[in-house]
Amino acid sequence: MNIAQLLIPDFSLILCGYLLCRYTGLNRTVWEQVESLVYFFLFPVLLFQSIVKSPLDFAATSSFIGAGLTLGVLGIAMAYSLPHWPWLGRQIDPREHAGSAQVAFRFNSFIGLAIAERLAGAEGLLLIAVLIGVCVPLFNVAAVWPMTRHAKRGFVRELVRNPLIIATSSGLAANLLGWHIPLWLEPSTTRIGAASLALGLMAAGAGLQLRSMALSKTLTAQLLLIRHFLLPLAAFGLSRLFGLSPAQSTVLLIFSALPTASSAYVLAARMGYNGAYVAGLVTMSTLLGIFSLPFALSVLR
Repeated sequence: MNIAQLLIPDFSLILCGYLLCRYTGLNRTVWEQVESLVYFFLFPVLLFQSIVKSPLDFAATSSFIGAGLTLGVLGIAMAYSLPHWPWLGRQIDPREHAGSAQVAFRFNSFIGLAIAERLAGAEGLLLIAVLIGVCVPLFNVAAVWPMTRHAKRGFVRELVRNPLIIATSSGLAANLLGWHIPLWLEPSTTRIGAASLALGLMAAGAGLQLRSMALSKTLTAQLLLIRHFLLPLAAFGLSRLFGLSPAQSTVLLIFSALPTASSAYVLAARMGYNGAYVAGLVTMSTLLGIFSLPFALSVLR
C-alpha cells in the first residue's frame, strides 16, 4: 500500500486553499466565513456520523480500548508537559502552546479509516471506529482545556458551547443507546462530512502563513516529534503490554502514526489563537505522515 497516495489528497487541498487565498479574489474575508460554516455545522455533523456509524462493543474490545485510551492520555500528557521542561519552557510561548498542543495528540480519522480498512479489512474498520468513538470526545476536551485556561475563560462554559464537544458527546451517547442515523438521511450526512473535510483542509491552507513556522521552531519540533515518533513507539509498547491481537496491534499502530486532525486549525482560529501557525503544523504533520505511517507499520509491526 502506498501511504503517500492516501495523504496526497489532503495535502493538495491545503495547497489549493493557500493558492486560492493568495492569488484570487477568494481572500481571507471569504475564508473566515468558510471557517465558521465548518466549525459550527459541517465538522459537528461529520463527528456525530463517524461515532454513531459502528456499534461500540466494549466487552469484546476492552483491552484494545484500554490501550487506545492509555495512548491518548500519554499523548495529552506529553503535549501538556512541554512548557514545564527546564530546557524547553523558556523557549516556548505559553499562548502558542495553548493553541497548538492539540496537534500532538489529535488525529485525522478519515485517513485512519481508509488505511485500517485496506490493511485489516472489516475488522480493522470496526476497530478504528471504536477508537474514534472513545478517543474523539477525550481529545476534543483536551484540545479546548488549555485554550480556555490560558484565555481565562470558563472551562465548563466553553465545553457546553463548543460544537465539536457537543457533537462528539451526543454521538457517543447515541451509540451507547443503540441509535443510528436513518438510512434515508445517511446520504446527506455523508456528503456533509465529505464537504467538511475538503473545506476544512482548504481553510487550513488559506490560513497558512509559512513565516509563522519560523517563530516557534522548538515548539514545532517537539509537537511533531510526539505526534510522529514518540506515540508510535508508545503504541508498540502498549500493544505488547495489553496483549493485543495482530489486527488490534496493527490498528493501534495506524492510530498512533496518523497526521493530526485538520479541524485543529479551525478550532484554534475560532477560539482566537494563532490559526496560521496551527495551519502550518497541520500541513507539516500531513507530510510527516508519509514517513511515520510506514515506520509504524513496517519497522515497529
